[in-house]
Amino acid sequence: MTDTTGESEGADTGPGPEASPETGPDTGHGPGPAPGSGAEEGYTRGLSSRQIQMIAIGGAIGTGLFLGAGRAIHQAGPSLILMYAVAGAVIFVIMRALGELLTYRPSPGSFADYAREFLGPFTGYATGWTYWLMWVVTGMAEVTAASTYLAYWWPSVPQWLAALAFLAALLVANLASVKLFGEVEFWLSMIKVTAILGMILIGVGVLTLGVSAAGHTASVTHLWRDGGVFPHGIGNSLMTLQIVMFAYVAVELVGVTAGEAQNPRETLPKAINTLPWRIVLFYVGALAVILCVVSWTEFQPGVSPFVAAFARIGIPFGAGIVNFVVLSAALSSCNSGMYSTGRMLRDLAANGQGPRMFKRLTARRTPALGTLVSVCVMGVGVWLNYADPAGAFTYITAFATVAGVWTWGVILAAHIRYRAAVRAGRAAAAWFTAPGGAAASWCALAFLGLVVVLIGADSAARVSLYGAPVWFAVLTAGYPVMKRRNPAAFSRRPHLPPPAPEAPAEPPGTAPDAASR
Repeated sequence: MTDTTGESEGADTGPGPEASPETGPDTGHGPGPAPGSGAEEGYTRGLSSRQIQMIAIGGAIGTGLFLGAGRAIHQAGPSLILMYAVAGAVIFVIMRALGELLTYRPSPGSFADYAREFLGPFTGYATGWTYWLMWVVTGMAEVTAASTYLAYWWPSVPQWLAALAFLAALLVANLASVKLFGEVEFWLSMIKVTAILGMILIGVGVLTLGVSAAGHTASVTHLWRDGGVFPHGIGNSLMTLQIVMFAYVAVELVGVTAGEAQNPRETLPKAINTLPWRIVLFYVGALAVILCVVSWTEFQPGVSPFVAAFARIGIPFGAGIVNFVVLSAALSSCNSGMYSTGRMLRDLAANGQGPRMFKRLTARRTPALGTLVSVCVMGVGVWLNYADPAGAFTYITAFATVAGVWTWGVILAAHIRYRAAVRAGRAAAAWFTAPGGAAASWCALAFLGLVVVLIGADSAARVSLYGAPVWFAVLTAGYPVMKRRNPAAFSRRPHLPPPAPEAPAEPPGTAPDAASR
């Protein structure tokens, strides 16, 4: 990474007083700052283990589950549980591949950095800008959705004013310090986790004890009795994979925190390894309980399955509770978007693949300018969603899925090339390896290819595939311009070499040879 000395708006010349002595995960090269570590980037390691774990958990729970699952249940029935399980297994493969790359070379711009090193400068450049755009457009949808949810309690508040207030509040949290961002995200994620756990416990109580108004109809047989597991056929169930994958967008956010985690060697692998139980609990478990309490035939598109389940059970103020949870989920997603866009813009600038002005850090070591510009672009989405709220949300989420699939595909492809470099002795081996190695990554890549095909087969989501070539045409046009300005920034990044083998120790008492004398 490019050194940041002299480029900050304050103290951007080192890890700072709050930085941990441990500046990066062990790469097998001894103590000290690892290449691409937080110390080299100028960030402070302000994210605690508690915050990293909750960011990882919250990244797996978004409005895709709370709202999008209603349409998916209507389309796939009980088989949606299987779709979430299969997609979750693929996501775990992706995250373990990312974990191996993170322990090989920790980097705040992880996705783009690994693409530059193993897939070439253009792929890294395109990945960085695509990931930035993904979070910008997602933020557009989420902040507008949050203002809509607020109208449940205060309908007289103008939507644009609520959206502006949410953007301003989250911007302050992101600009103040990474610790404040982590704390805000911790509590927003805690609300989502508590709501799902509460729903599961209440649902289990309804099933086992027969309590509430839904007690006499709740049954596990709803999973296969009302038309079967695949009531509309396997094809319709597969078509929900694009909705399912959108729900998982943001699980990779834990990789962006690599440069600001207090103990990345311990917290990042732990956050990745706990992903399977989070998927089983929050997605498979929650949906299974809901579909046992309420038959899938009673769910409708556009209605949160959680709202429907709470209403059927007869929980007092159930609609208000779910509205508060969904509001928190939207704000959490927008908060994460602000965090990641600022870091990605700074990573692009630090590597000479973006405007140099985004390279600067404030005295609090936050990429303020990149975050501020991203928020301004998100603000344009407030007007877009006001003009066509239903259509804009569909287009935005579809594009976010395509951009997410691109990012995940790049992670897998970089992991495959990394494994080849390790086998050839050109790159250092990571201590946190992905099970299945390159073969598992190839299988996950094939699955992502299927998702893209399914998006193309869906008339509502197909528009995102039309927009993707336009976006990459813009990137392709800008690439030679930026490359002429800074050719060195677009050279392939060298690998971290394996540690040199230690010389064999001489037996005690061996006399030095004549040459040494």
